[in-house]
Amino acid sequence: MKTAFSFVVLRYVHDIVTGEFINVGVALYAPDAKYIGGLFNTRYGRVNKMFSGVDTRYFRSLMRYIETRFEKFGENLKNTLPIFEDPADILQIANSILTPDDSSLQWSEVGGGITENPSKTLKNLFERIVTHYDTQIQPQSRDDGDVWRVFRKEFETRNILSWLQPKRIIAKDYDYEFQHAWKNNNWHVYEPMSFDFIDPESITNKAHRWLGRITTLRESTEKFKLYILLGEPSLDKHRMTFVRAENILNKIPGDKEFIKENDADKFSEALATEISSHLKK
Repeated sequence: MKTAFSFVVLRYVHDIVTGEFINVGVALYAPDAKYIGGLFNTRYGRVNKMFSGVDTRYFRSLMRYIETRFEKFGENLKNTLPIFEDPADILQIANSILTPDDSSLQWSEVGGGITENPSKTLKNLFERIVTHYDTQIQPQSRDDGDVWRVFRKEFETRNILSWLQPKRIIAKDYDYEFQHAWKNNNWHVYEPMSFDFIDPESITNKAHRWLGRITTLRESTEKFKLYILLGEPSLDKHRMTFVRAENILNKIPGDKEFIKENDADKFSEALATEISSHLKK
């Protein structure tokens, strides 16, 4: 069944005066289909290449936060939970997530059309408007957002997303906000990690960074179990490097669990059962 939709593009405007910008995300709203969704590019390579001085850690974290907020709006709409009264179009929703100001992130004017599959249309818009230009910079590689979308698809099927929320773990010398978490006595936090790099050294470097991060976060007074959602390398020549990265990650202290992408369906089914059992208590 065909339905009308509106969409808006998120732009990174490096210089307000010159107006130079890069498209970094797309959000779509199809009211009759009860669909709200957004895809945002956590790959900072193109932004960093074109505009020096970008805080890449903050940029990546912000993109993931915005995408998570759209996920929440979509879940609430699908489950007929109140969001706000009669949104006129996607821009009204987008502005409630990222308020218009004079910062570098700006929403475009609203576009629209007709679709039979809002989710597929969003993906096509994202690829055409945002990631089409990334292939020249990061061929054959995926970021953490790409890995999360594999798991998110399974979580959506089992209505898990509405139970997940951001959670900031604060330790003495470091803090980090996990975008996907829920509490059952202790916090359960889910962190997608892509190890699909062109440069094999980046694979082990990333594992070392996360070993250091979680080791420091374990000093927090809040107890948490870490679930690492693993995105494996697509290049066979990097398999042994990935094994070494897993060995490094195994040194992470405390309660943890590794889940690979091809186990996303089984893991989401088990998680749905666990949440359901918790709610019955």
